[in-house]
Amino acid sequence: MSTTAATEIHPGSLITGDGQVQFAGLLFGPGTPFRIASEGLGGWEELPAIDTGDAARPAGHGSWPGALWAGPRTITAQVWVMPDPGADADEIREHVRALRRATAVDHRERWLAVRLHGETLACRARVLQRVVPTDRRFVGQGVAKATIQWQATDPRRYEPEEQLLGTELPSRENGLTWPLAWPLAWGRAGSTGDLTVTHHGSAPIAPLITFHGPCDRPSLRLPATGVALSYDIDLAQGDELTVDTSDGSVLLNGTASRKETAESGSAPEELFTLDPGDTLLSFRAASGGPGARAEVRWRTAHW
Repeated sequence: MSTTAATEIHPGSLITGDGQVQFAGLLFGPGTPFRIASEGLGGWEELPAIDTGDAARPAGHGSWPGALWAGPRTITAQVWVMPDPGADADEIREHVRALRRATAVDHRERWLAVRLHGETLACRARVLQRVVPTDRRFVGQGVAKATIQWQATDPRRYEPEEQLLGTELPSRENGLTWPLAWPLAWGRAGSTGDLTVTHHGSAPIAPLITFHGPCDRPSLRLPATGVALSYDIDLAQGDELTVDTSDGSVLLNGTASRKETAESGSAPEELFTLDPGDTLLSFRAASGGPGARAEVRWRTAHW
């Protein structure tokens, strides 16, 4: 799940109804000058191309089943550019310029959000093609049936709202305070150091994990499988070690790479994914003080 640029608006924030599409600050669909044609969106609900790791059986029919990896998702839309009847040249020109700006050549991926049946999903995509026929109708009325094609290098589609959970290191309960007095002071509940990530999508997610100091050799483990991310680093009070399992980066305080601090038993960051359903995670460290904490951010993902 890649980090969104600070200047980019929230995915789907402009969408008000079904059938609308939002990209780079431009809204397509009902109620806009950019109507989605009857062909709809190609590649949105389809599965992306799948690469298989199957290996042919050397002495038998068929193959040994291997891993399945989804390729990039390509989305194509036929869009009617339709200014209001009677629109003057200035209005038509502004619509065309808005379309140019939103579909310009840009190496950055932006949120492409679509609402269907009350559900908004979004993926990070770039424009690969824009075709606007400059025929007689376009010259005279500004009306054209354009074709726009996007490609999402991450083929998963995400729910717009990012979720966050955190936990402190394990600690015991304080217990009763002596001498006893009524009402009894039972003490503050301790922390288990565990948290449960829940997502009801259909695709595995790549969480963004942040370790907050003070703690030494922080780790986050999947008790069900024993897979863990662990780092041989001493985080001081106020330090943050951020692990982006989508791109594999490990950054100290947002700038300095500390990927080399991964311990020998630590899993590759890109392979630390969470399957649909409930996943228990455990935060541990060799030592830690008040304020030591692990946070997990994620968006529910769908194929």
